[in-house]
Amino acid sequence: MTDHTTSAPTSATPVPAATRRPPHPVLEQLGRDHPALFGATVQPLKRGIFQDLLAAYGEAMDKAALKTALAIHTRSIRYLQAVASGAPRHDLQGQVVEATAPEHVLHAMLELFKRRKPRPGETPEQQQERLQRRIAQLFADSNLTREAFLERAQLKDPAVLATVERALDAQAEQDARAEAVARSFAASGAASPVAFAQMYGMHPQAVQRQLTRAAQLQAQREAAAAEQAD
Repeated sequence: MTDHTTSAPTSATPVPAATRRPPHPVLEQLGRDHPALFGATVQPLKRGIFQDLLAAYGEAMDKAALKTALAIHTRSIRYLQAVASGAPRHDLQGQVVEATAPEHVLHAMLELFKRRKPRPGETPEQQQERLQRRIAQLFADSNLTREAFLERAQLKDPAVLATVERALDAQAEQDARAEAVARSFAASGAASPVAFAQMYGMHPQAVQRQLTRAAQLQAQREAAAAEQAD
């Protein structure tokens, strides 16, 4: 079971409520039995949940029907929203078992963008920019290099790849500014980031974010150098 798609991020008209399919009976049962995962609130599911469900229900669960139900569920807007939020994966007991991989979060973001129209008063260009900001933040939070992030994403569609690369380019510009701030802070002799911010009329929280990002980038370089040395 996968949570992602590689289709191009273009807006699509939502299906009218009158033409939507009725709930799948297996999903209705899962919603009753596991409301924290399939009920009013959904959570990203652990990998291997299909086998866990088969083991839990035994012969009472039709394998083909379960497969179809999970496919419907993991492609739903609600489930994609849960994955795109970066929430961790959960087991049948509702316990967190692992983080959701950045590439799965990315693909959920792209699929949601494909299906949704811009917000009221928002142009398609502004919607695209909003998506790119979210991708850039996801990349920064992933602690991956650009090469590793793109390799894990496995983007096949040129339009999707261009969207993601623009986001990474924008993040690269922010990273360059963060490292410039870090160099200036080191050379300033300021006792703290707050003192440095006051010296240059900057917001202390913004300075701290940039210093944290610069330290993260330095750690990435050191890890890459150590790996090459080995």
